[in-house]
Amino acid sequence: FFPLVLSLKDDDSGDHDQDQGPPKDGEKEILEDEEKEQNSSRKKMVVPGAGEHPLQYNYTFWYSRRTPGRPASTQSYEQNIKQIGSFASVEQFWRFYSHMIRPGDLTGHSDFHLFKEGIKPMWEDDANKMGGKWIIRLRKGLASRCWENLILAMLGEQFMVGEEICGAVVSVRFQEDIISIWNKTASDQATTARIRDTLRRVLNLPPNTIMEYKTHTDSIKYVSHFL
Repeated sequence: FFPLVLSLKDDDSGDHDQDQGPPKDGEKEILEDEEKEQNSSRKKMVVPGAGEHPLQYNYTFWYSRRTPGRPASTQSYEQNIKQIGSFASVEQFWRFYSHMIRPGDLTGHSDFHLFKEGIKPMWEDDANKMGGKWIIRLRKGLASRCWENLILAMLGEQFMVGEEICGAVVSVRFQEDIISIWNKTASDQATTARIRDTLRRVLNLPPNTIMEYKTHTDSIKYVSHFL
C-alpha cells in the first residue's frame, strides 16, 4: 500500500539518520517521478467528499524506513521520506488507515508520521522549527494500540491547545518503539504541560511512565555535532 522506501532516521522519533548512498539510475528516475507527483499533490488541498464528516484540519500520512548508522543531512532525509496521502474527513482517514500495516507488525527501523497537511515531518519546517516533541519509549507490543489512540485523539482535537499540534510519529526499533507528538512552541510551558497530561490520559499510561520533552533546536544541535 505505501511505497517501500529507504529512510533516514535517528534513535529518537522523527529525527534524521543515515545516508544510504546515491540511488542507481533507474531508482533515481523513480524517485524523481515520485517527487514530482508529491510536489504536485501538495499543492492541491484535499476536501471532504459529499456527506462525509470533515476534520478540523487536513492531515497527511508519511512513511520512512532506514538502516541504522550515522546521522544524515537534511537534504537526504527530505528526499527519502515518502508521502502516503492526505485526507480531510473521518471517512477518508479510515480509507487510508484500514489498509496500512500496524506499527507492531513493521520490522527494522520504520516510522509512520501523521502531520497536518502542509507541514513536513522535519525539524526545519517553518511550523516546527520553534517547537519540540513529547517522547515516550514503549516496550514491544504496545506501539499499535498507543499509535491508534494517539492519532484518534489528535484528529478528534482532544488536546485542546488550538493550532499548537503539528503531528505525531511512531518509530519502530529493534528493542523498543517510540511515540512522539510535535507542537509549534517549545517555550509555551502551559501548552506543553497540557499536551503531556492529555497524552498520558489518552494512552492510559502508568503514573511512573517516563516522558521526555525535547526541543527541535536541541535535536538539530545533536545531529549537527556528528556531521
